[in-house]
Amino acid sequence: MKRISVTQRISDEKLMAIIRVENIKRAQEIVDGCLAGGVSCLEISYTNDNAGDIIKELKAIYSDQILIGAGTVLDSETARLAILSGAEFIIAPNFKLEIAKLCNRYQVPYMPGCTTMTEVIEALEAGASMIKAFPTSSLHGPEIIKTIKTPLPQVPLLSSGGVTLANVDQWLAAGVECMGVGTLLSKGTTDEIADNAKILRQSVNEFQQK
Repeated sequence: MKRISVTQRISDEKLMAIIRVENIKRAQEIVDGCLAGGVSCLEISYTNDNAGDIIKELKAIYSDQILIGAGTVLDSETARLAILSGAEFIIAPNFKLEIAKLCNRYQVPYMPGCTTMTEVIEALEAGASMIKAFPTSSLHGPEIIKTIKTPLPQVPLLSSGGVTLANVDQWLAAGVECMGVGTLLSKGTTDEIADNAKILRQSVNEFQQK
């Protein structure tokens, strides 16, 4: 099932670029940099109205080279439009039951942002594929992963914010399934993005070889 394979790929790759972009040219520059550095999971934020068009065009250009999803999805209507545009997973800063139901209906992974343990458990019970630790991961760093996983070791977690070129191993040691990375993988030239992606990927590889 695609839902399972998509979730597994996200977990295996450990890195996801969080992208807010206004045009396809800039989107390609970012994607080219990410791919050159070994990052192929991408979230396109719906903070921009043309996110659906960007998702559709990127998937047409890169096909299975990339795994592309929609971020900042606040309602089920946007989630359905994103899926029709080619989004392979849905991410949100909050949990909404209607989105969970829609994603389950179409077997698309849903990764809602949760702050409290109550939200985490409710999202899991509603079928969320992964929980986005938001905004707690940017506020507390890797420690929030340990905090959540102490009572709920089974919960798969996506961090959003707080990852640097120097602390990847701390996130992985804490047990995070995937790290969402914004500025390092979306700002600067293609070469600069590629350099950052290479460092992040090397850090993941070195940790996994320990």
